[in-house]
Amino acid sequence: SKGGLDAKNAAGIGITNQRETCLIWDKKTGEPVYNAIVWQCRRTSDFCEDLKKRGLADTVRSKTGLVIDAYFSGTKLRWFLENVPGLRTRAEKGEVMAGTIDTWILYKLTGEWKTDYTNASRTLLYNIEKKSWDDDLLKLLQVPQAILPEVQASRSKFGTTRNVPGLPDGVPVLSIAGDQQAALFGQLCVKPGQAKNTYGTGCFLLFQTGSKFLISKSGLLTTLAVDEKGGVSYALEGSVFIGGAVIQWLRDFMKFFGNARETEDILRAIKDDEDHVVFVPAFAGLGAPHWDMQARGAVFGLTRDTDPARITRAALKSIALQSLDLVRAMEKDTGERLPSLRVDGG
Repeated sequence: SKGGLDAKNAAGIGITNQRETCLIWDKKTGEPVYNAIVWQCRRTSDFCEDLKKRGLADTVRSKTGLVIDAYFSGTKLRWFLENVPGLRTRAEKGEVMAGTIDTWILYKLTGEWKTDYTNASRTLLYNIEKKSWDDDLLKLLQVPQAILPEVQASRSKFGTTRNVPGLPDGVPVLSIAGDQQAALFGQLCVKPGQAKNTYGTGCFLLFQTGSKFLISKSGLLTTLAVDEKGGVSYALEGSVFIGGAVIQWLRDFMKFFGNARETEDILRAIKDDEDHVVFVPAFAGLGAPHWDMQARGAVFGLTRDTDPARITRAALKSIALQSLDLVRAMEKDTGERLPSLRVDGG
């Protein structure tokens, strides 16, 4: 609209998405069989704890670079198959398709059923060393490979538009990358040693390691990323589940202020530097480097003169302190001090 253009002028389409949010849909009608399950959902926590008790954490980590956590989509797909009546039978007959949101959008635009390396690497089902769906993990989570999409490089041709209202047929989809890997690439962190942190609903710090497959000893994830040519590389990642969402909570649920922008003025109005209030925003458990699915939010150090302003200050500090945990973990894993950090996010 700003450029005086319309859809027929599009040279290509790129897709980015919440990586772990997933759904299953009917192969004939394209209709979802159930609501999508979002990345923050904890409904599979008990199943994840059971896998850990069975001593499977190291096996899963060596194949996927991930910890066993309800965050990732593999256990969500299993939940669909176990809880939607008749779905497992339909899956075994090849009547349904599964995918993360990029796969769903691509399917609706083009009819193709594909994903990219970065999204596949967040499923707990994909072997990031062999670059293939892993038979052992599929069996462990009881997810048939027949419902999973084809995987290809982030910069490659995924298909062309067809029968999409408002779009001409034939516009190519030329790239797909999960949101945080897209941010890493967008911040030009394509060489080993470069890192970015995205401050959004959560905070996600990614450190590019190039061709080096490094398993973290400090509570970080290893994930597939995008190199400077749009191919596949590796990265270390620290995931903070609640970043900006803690400010949203103070605004919408506690009614401490009407607009997130007000928080800066609220902090500037505090006259003293004494700070005994600590806010742990574990509303969806704690992510890296702790990985505690059962943790819940808490505020410590309250006294009679603790007011909304001081709790707001502690909430903002919690975003910084959680991010600092990730930086320290990355420096420990790599043996290097981070020279700079590129940042983005809403």
